[in-house]
Amino acid sequence: MTALPHYPFSTDGDRLAPELDDLRSRCPVARVGTNSGEEAWLVTDYELARHVLRDRSFARSVLGEADSPAQDAPILAPELLDAMNHLQQAGLRDEVLKALGRDQPALPADWVAGITHEGLDALVKEGAPGDLQRHFAEWVAAQCMCRLLGLPFEDHEWLAVRADLDLTMVTPTHEELARNWEEIRVYMHEHMTGRRPGAPRGLADRLADLNAAHQGLTDKQLSNIVSVLFVSGYEDFASFLGVAAFNLLQHPDVMSAVRDRPETMPQCVEELLRCSVVLGNAIPRFVTEDVELGPARVKQGDMILLSLDATNYDPAAFPDPQTFDPTRSPNPHLRFGYGRHHCPGAHLVRRQSEIAFRVLLDRLPGARLAVPPQEVPWHPNRMAIMPAGIPVAW
Repeated sequence: MTALPHYPFSTDGDRLAPELDDLRSRCPVARVGTNSGEEAWLVTDYELARHVLRDRSFARSVLGEADSPAQDAPILAPELLDAMNHLQQAGLRDEVLKALGRDQPALPADWVAGITHEGLDALVKEGAPGDLQRHFAEWVAAQCMCRLLGLPFEDHEWLAVRADLDLTMVTPTHEELARNWEEIRVYMHEHMTGRRPGAPRGLADRLADLNAAHQGLTDKQLSNIVSVLFVSGYEDFASFLGVAAFNLLQHPDVMSAVRDRPETMPQCVEELLRCSVVLGNAIPRFVTEDVELGPARVKQGDMILLSLDATNYDPAAFPDPQTFDPTRSPNPHLRFGYGRHHCPGAHLVRRQSEIAFRVLLDRLPGARLAVPPQEVPWHPNRMAIMPAGIPVAW
């Protein structure tokens, strides 16, 4: 018998793993082995992925239960994988959506521009080559998430170290992972416990105030969910800003054109969202009944893995998908999911990325990679793909 291919094939963000292109063309629903040692179906086809995301035969919440399959480490609590449903049941979801929605009152544009300038000023002060991942991607992501939640920014490095470990797929033992998560959870619990009711410092305090009135969640559930909001928000945003900057720096003509016409930045960000390879693992779903999925017959209890990186390179949906085209229209990428399974952080990433990249192009008009692209290092085994550093000159 032939061993199943092991997914993920790569956790570097310099290109889409060629195995994904190969599977999409010959076996768009393929059986693979996962980091947990379990088997799953990997979907790489755009239309099939959209079908899974909109069809109720494929569930997410069930995967939070103790006996459900896992692609990486075991889920430590159901609310960690199903935070939005728990928030909805507790009457807290609207507060989160308001904070992450189009307006984002906690993150005004001039403030985001200012902290981006601050990070880039520090990079310039240190001298070339500078690290754009540290002074741009991680700096902006940490500033935004700390301000949004109302956390003291001086704690961001402590939090980032633990967020990084939590999203490492294969290094920690289960005990290490559980201990690391408990440290984050206790931090969030103590932060909310120390609030002044009626005078919230940010979203975490507002959720705690609302929950105190209705007790829809236990203290542990709420601190778990606030921890998820920070870890996923910081890691996913820092990942995208880093990988997108790495991609953009290889297109000086695009940088120049967007600098001259800043109103085109939103369309450029959409293309960066499409082509940036940022998923170290995949979007999981649980099969709730036996159904046909393209060429495969999947059974109740099976795990489905959606490679949204692969679907965003599907030539059936995106003509000439290997070409970076900042004028691509339409651009119906699946970076934030589809239909009812749409990432609540989509507006935040879009809006703050547009601001941050405008500042980057203005502040460092001559920015360029200080090493060949193939020499940019990547953190291994990250669920959210992350450069270990982006050396730049200017």
